[in-house]
Amino acid sequence: MPEPEEFAEALLGQLSVEHGEEEEIAGLEERIAGDPGFDVRFEPLEDAAERLFPEMRAALEEFTGMPAREGARLGLAGLDEFKRLKGSKVFVGGEEARRFVDDLFAAVSAKDAGRIASLARRDMARYLVYSTYAIQYLSKISTTYGDYLDGTVYLNRFVLSSYPRIILYKQGPPFGARGGQVGSGYAGALKMTILEELAHSQQGRLHDANRAAAARVNSINEELACAVLDMGDGPASALYEYMRLQDVPPDFPMAKKANLFFALNPDNFVAGVLGPDVMTYTNIEVDPRISEHVPVLPDAYRRWLGPIQAHHAAFTAMEGMAQLVVEEVLGGDPDFKNYLSAFAGTDASSYRVRKGMGRDFARAVREKHHRGAFEIIMSSPPTTREIKDPGLFLERVG
Repeated sequence: MPEPEEFAEALLGQLSVEHGEEEEIAGLEERIAGDPGFDVRFEPLEDAAERLFPEMRAALEEFTGMPAREGARLGLAGLDEFKRLKGSKVFVGGEEARRFVDDLFAAVSAKDAGRIASLARRDMARYLVYSTYAIQYLSKISTTYGDYLDGTVYLNRFVLSSYPRIILYKQGPPFGARGGQVGSGYAGALKMTILEELAHSQQGRLHDANRAAAARVNSINEELACAVLDMGDGPASALYEYMRLQDVPPDFPMAKKANLFFALNPDNFVAGVLGPDVMTYTNIEVDPRISEHVPVLPDAYRRWLGPIQAHHAAFTAMEGMAQLVVEEVLGGDPDFKNYLSAFAGTDASSYRVRKGMGRDFARAVREKHHRGAFEIIMSSPPTTREIKDPGLFLERVG
């Protein structure tokens, strides 16, 4: 089998667990629909979401002292549409890269190995960079309730329309006796999702900074992929041996270079080796033996450091703010408590003590500045050092 086809099969293989979960959800839905003993009906997703949307919007604005995005609206996305939406969350620096990512996510969503292989042939460097995002983003679809993009709070129709019935069905009869608790948990899941994504709608300035930084990171990764692919077979084999990477059959030269790129990709080679503290570094040393073979590497890592830190700081702050909103606004909500127990398998106490650098940062700012906290974070975005040590941020902003 030619190497592009091998890459396509391997990519789909890495998503096989997700595909299996999707098939299981669809199969359970069909079984439930045909079971005359299951007579519990839940409020349709669209009706429930429309009912809860204004309530969550008002609660968000009261807590943060900031308006949700003007014109923010609800959108219900089926499985394939939601997967394509996730592709839109991969931020890139140009129209050609945008088209490539959209085509790749559409092909992976359709499980079309031929189209995936064709994309690998069309642009192997971009394939190496963005196939990792396809794995990262699409392997979580069956546990992702919603997302926010360009003024729309999207709900994952495939998951949210199925889970209440599936959860109740798995508990077994009598279904009616437990239907109320599961229905309440279903409402809690919707409240949490709508509230969290509406919180993201407030974060336009941070979102723009995150988008620009992530696009720069991806452009640098594309450059690095091109540099590795342009290596001669001899230098590539010598570097491969020096780095002691996994053996590859000699008739798979592209796979060897792909493994080199994945090993040298700064997200792996720098962050994976040096750990999260790299987000506070100002310089990265590169093994001279490696940079001999890939001369662009030191400069690429140097240029990567600034945007990856900006991306990390913006993304962590955005997620932390949204998590704090959910925790504080829904902390005493009975529907949310039933969501935690029936859907998430936890409780309010465990939920509150979970670790989260971004949430802890947002909480520290909130404790000092109260309802003005999020506006301060938006107007004076934190650095990675300030995320790690909120006292530095509070000292700077006063």
